[in-house]
Amino acid sequence: MNASLPSVQAATFDEQVNDVFAPISDVITGIVFAAVPLDFIDEGVELPLIVVWLVVAGIFFTIYLKGFQFRAFGHAIQLIKGKYDDPEDAGEVTHFQALATAVSGTVGLGNIAGVAVAVSLGGPGATFWMIIAGLVGMCTKGVECTLGVKYRRVYPDGRVSGGPMYYLSQGLKEKGKGTLGKVLAVLFCIFTLGGAVGGGNMFQANQAFAQAQSVTGGADGWLGFGAAGAVFGLVLAILVGAVIIGGIRSIARVTDKLVPFMAIFYVVACLSVLFANFAQIPDALWEILRTAFSPEAGFGGVVGVLIQGFRRAAFSNEAGLGSAAIAHSAVKTNEPATEGHVAVLEPFVDTVVICTMTALAIVITGTWADEASAPGVETTSAAFETVASWFPIVLAVAVILFAYSTMLAWSYYGLKASTYLFGESMLVDRTWKLIFCIFVVIGASSTLDAVIGFSDSMIFLMSLPNIIGLYILSRVVKRELFGYRERLADGALLPVAERGVTPRPTGGSTAGSTGNDGTTINPPPSVDGR
Repeated sequence: MNASLPSVQAATFDEQVNDVFAPISDVITGIVFAAVPLDFIDEGVELPLIVVWLVVAGIFFTIYLKGFQFRAFGHAIQLIKGKYDDPEDAGEVTHFQALATAVSGTVGLGNIAGVAVAVSLGGPGATFWMIIAGLVGMCTKGVECTLGVKYRRVYPDGRVSGGPMYYLSQGLKEKGKGTLGKVLAVLFCIFTLGGAVGGGNMFQANQAFAQAQSVTGGADGWLGFGAAGAVFGLVLAILVGAVIIGGIRSIARVTDKLVPFMAIFYVVACLSVLFANFAQIPDALWEILRTAFSPEAGFGGVVGVLIQGFRRAAFSNEAGLGSAAIAHSAVKTNEPATEGHVAVLEPFVDTVVICTMTALAIVITGTWADEASAPGVETTSAAFETVASWFPIVLAVAVILFAYSTMLAWSYYGLKASTYLFGESMLVDRTWKLIFCIFVVIGASSTLDAVIGFSDSMIFLMSLPNIIGLYILSRVVKRELFGYRERLADGALLPVAERGVTPRPTGGSTAGSTGNDGTTINPPPSVDGR
C-alpha cells in the first residue's frame, strides 16, 4: 500500500500543475506552432509558420553566402583534427570539443521518435526532404556560430561567455539598433531558460525513464514500483550534476568522448537493421526517391511530404535557434570564421547521418506503415526487433545516452542565459545548476505534458530574436567568412605546425573581431570550479 502512495501523489501533482499550465501552454503553443492551411493545394495540407521561418533563413544564407557550407566541409575537418589549434588562442575548449558539445545538445529523442513520426505521416519521401533541409540548415549554423565567437566576451582569467544574447546586444548596437538588440537579447535568454528546463531537461529525463522501464518489463518489471521514476531521476541528476559542476571544460571532456561513441553505437545498430533486411534496401531507396516527388499523390501530396521532411529536420538540428552558438563560442580561436566552418558539420551529423539512419531503418523494415503501433519510438523499436527480439534494448541504451548528452549541453545553455540576465557570480552559477538537477528528478518522475509543451514553444521562440539578428548582421558574417577564406587561399593562415612564429597572445577581445568593444573586462569571481 505504501509503495503505491507516491504514484498517487505524483498523479495528483501532475494533474494540478497541468491544470494551471494547460491554458497558458495551449495559447502559446497554438501561436508558435500555428500552421497555414493549404486547402487550395490539397485538403488537409498545412504549412507550419515556424518551419517556414527556420527553413527560409537557411535558404537565404545558402544563396547569400554562395553555398558556403559545401565549400567549408573540407577545412572544417582539418579544424576538428586540431591542425589549426593554437593553445595560446583565447577560449576554453578545442574545435572538436565545441562541436561535440553542440551535437550532444541536438542529438536526442527527436532523432529516433521524431523521424519515425515524420516518415509515418509523410511517407518514405519525407526522408529525402529531411536531408535537403539538413544541408540547408548547415549554413544557418555556420552563420550563428561565426557571430557567437566574434561577439563573445573573453575574461582575463580565460573564461568565455558567448551566444546570440551577445551578438544581438553588441552587434545590433554597432548597427545603431542598441535598444532593439538589448530587448532581443533578453527575450532570447528568457526563451532559452524555459527551453533548458523543459525540452532540454524534463522531457529528456522523462523519455529516458520510459525507455528504461519499457525494456525492463514495463509496469510489472523491476522499474515498475511507485517511486521508480524518482529514483531513476535522482541517479540521472547525480550523473548530470557530477559533470556540469565543472563548467564547459568538464562538459566538453565528457561529450568529446560520449558523442562519438553514441553516434557510432547508434549508426552501427541501424546498419545492423539494414543488413538484416539487406534484400529490401534497393526497393526502399527507390521508394524514398519515388515518393519524394510522387506524381500519383498529386501536387498536394508532394507538398505534404516536403513539409514533413523539412519540419523534422528543422526541429532536430536546431539550426536557427542559436543554441549551438553558445557552445561554439567557448572554442579556442582568434578567428571567428573557424567556428563557422566547424559548425556546418553539426546538422550534417544530426540530420544527414543520424536522422537518415533512423529513417532508412524504419523504411526498409516497413514498420513505418504499421498502424498497430503509434508512430514514434515504438516504430523504431519494431524496426530494431527485426534483427533480434532483444535488439530494442540497444535502442533503449541509445535513447538514454542521447537524453543524457542533451541535458549536459542544455544545462550550459541555460547557465549562460542566467549569467547574462543576472550577472557572472558563484551564486547564479550554483543556483542554476541546482535548479537544473532538481528538474531532472521532476521530469523523470512526472508526466507534465502542459509544462513540456510550453517548454517546446520556448525552444522555438528562441529562433525569433536570433534570426532577426542574423539577418541584420548578415553583411558582418559575409565579411568574416569570405575574408577568412581569402586569407586561407592566399596562404596567410597556416596550420600551427607550419607557422614558425610565436603564437598570438590571448586578450580581452577576439583578434580580427571588430565587433568586440575592446574594453577591458574585469574578471568576475570564478564560477566554474576551476
